[in-house]
Amino acid sequence: MEAPLLAGLAVIAYLGLLLWMGNRSNGGQDMADFTLGGNRSPWWAVAFGMIGTSLSGVTFLSVPGWVGDQQFGYMQMVLGYLVGYGVILGVLLPLYYRLELTSIYRFLGDRIGPRAHTTGSAFFLLSRSIGAAFRLYLVALVIQETVLPPATGAWSWIRFSLLIAGILALIWAYTRKGGISTVVWTDTLQTACMLLAAGTAVALLGQELGLSLTDIPGAVADSGHAQWWFLDDWGAPNHGVKQFIAGAFIALCMTGLDQDMMQKNLSCRSLRDAQLNMASFSLVLVAVNLLFLGLGALLLLHTEAAGISVERADLLFATVALDSTMGTLLPILFLLGLVAAALSSADSALTALTTSVCVDFLGMSSGGTRPEENRRRQRVHFGVSVLVGLLILAFHAVNDTSVIAALFKVASYTYGPLLGLFAFALLRREPLGTGMDRLIPAVAVFAPLCGWALEHWTASSGFSFGFALLPVNGLLTWAGASLAVRFATNREARV
Repeated sequence: MEAPLLAGLAVIAYLGLLLWMGNRSNGGQDMADFTLGGNRSPWWAVAFGMIGTSLSGVTFLSVPGWVGDQQFGYMQMVLGYLVGYGVILGVLLPLYYRLELTSIYRFLGDRIGPRAHTTGSAFFLLSRSIGAAFRLYLVALVIQETVLPPATGAWSWIRFSLLIAGILALIWAYTRKGGISTVVWTDTLQTACMLLAAGTAVALLGQELGLSLTDIPGAVADSGHAQWWFLDDWGAPNHGVKQFIAGAFIALCMTGLDQDMMQKNLSCRSLRDAQLNMASFSLVLVAVNLLFLGLGALLLLHTEAAGISVERADLLFATVALDSTMGTLLPILFLLGLVAAALSSADSALTALTTSVCVDFLGMSSGGTRPEENRRRQRVHFGVSVLVGLLILAFHAVNDTSVIAALFKVASYTYGPLLGLFAFALLRREPLGTGMDRLIPAVAVFAPLCGWALEHWTASSGFSFGFALLPVNGLLTWAGASLAVRFATNREARV
C-alpha cells in the first residue's frame, strides 16, 4: 500500500479517535464540567497534555527551522521559562486555588475593580485569539503547500478557507460537549503524536547521516548550528540576558496569566496535584525543546549533504519528512504530528475563550445547570470558533514574517498589560474602593503604545529590547495603573 494512502488512513483513524473521545466525555452537562472538568483531571495527564499545547505547530515546525538563523539561541528563553514556572508554582497556583477561581481574571475584579476584570479578560481574548490563529495558520499553510496538490489564484484561497473551516469544525465537534475534561485527554494523545514524529525523525535522520543514536548528540554539537548563548552584542534582540529575562516573563504571562493554560491546572483534583503538574511539565518541556532544536540541526545537516533547498524556514521539517527518500514511516508520523499540532493548542484555546466570554462578559455562573445556559454556552463556543477562523484568514492575507517571531512579538504587546495589572493587584494589600479603576482600560491600551514608541526610539540607536519588551510593557502598565489610581483617589478626596 502506497505511503500517501497509508498516511490518509492513519489521519482518518486519528480524527475518528478524537471524535470518539469527545463523544465519550462525561463532562459538559453544566458550566462546572465544561470549564474545570469537575476538578477530576489527573495531574500527570494535564502535565503531558500541556506540553502539546505549549509546543503546537510553532515548535513542531518553526523551531527546527529557526536553528538555521538562531542556532540553539531559543534555549536562552527556554531556560528562562523555568523561573516563570517557579513563580506560577509557588505564588499564582496557591492564590488561584485559595480563591476558587474559574476565570483567573476575577482576581483583578476583586482587588482592583470591575473595569480591571473586563480589561484583563479582553486582553486575554485578544492574545489567545491571535495566538490560536497564528498556530493554526502555520500548520494549515504547511498542509496547503506540502501535502495538497499545487493551487493558485482564487482556488488556492477557497481551498485554504475550506481547510481552516474543516479543522475548526472538527475541534468544535469533539470539545462542544466535554470542554476541558475532553481537552485534557485529547491533548495527551496529540502530545504523544508530536513527540513520536520528532523522535522518529531524529532516529531516521541519524541513520541517513551514518550516525548511531549515541553519536547524534556529538554530531549536533559539532554541526556549527548548536550555539546556546549569544552575549557579544548587548544591542542585539537575541542577547542572552535579554532572552533569559524575556523567557521568564513569557512563561509567567503566557502560562500563569493565561486562562487557557491555567484552566487545565485548575481542573486538577487539588493544589498539590496542580503543583506536581507544573513542576513535571517545566522540566520535561526543556528536554522536549532540546529534542526539536536537535532535530533542526540534523535537518540542516541532511539538507546540506543532500543538496536540498528549502524555500522558507517554517517548511524545513516538512520538506525533508515528505521527501520520497525518507521511506514510508516518517511521512505518516509527520502528517499525524502535523494534525496533532493543528489541534493541540486550538482545542484548549477555544474552550478557554468560551469560558472567558461566558463567565467574564456574560456573567454566567460556573455552576449553572439550566438547559438555556448550556445552549447559550454552545452558541458562544461556535461563535469563538468562527472568530478564530476569520483571524486566520486575515493573517494569511498579510503575513510576511516568521510565525514564531510574530507570535512572541504580539505577546509582548498583549500580555504586557496583563502582567502589569496582575503585578499591581498582587502588590496591593487591600482592594480599591468603588470606581477607583475607571482609568484602567485607558492605561492598558496606552502602555503598550508607549512600549512600541520606546522600542522604535531605541532601535534608531542600535538597541532592541527584543522579546524583553514584554516586561517593559508590564512595567509601563503597572506605573500607569499606580498613577491612575492615585489620580482617582485625589479626585475622590477633593469631591
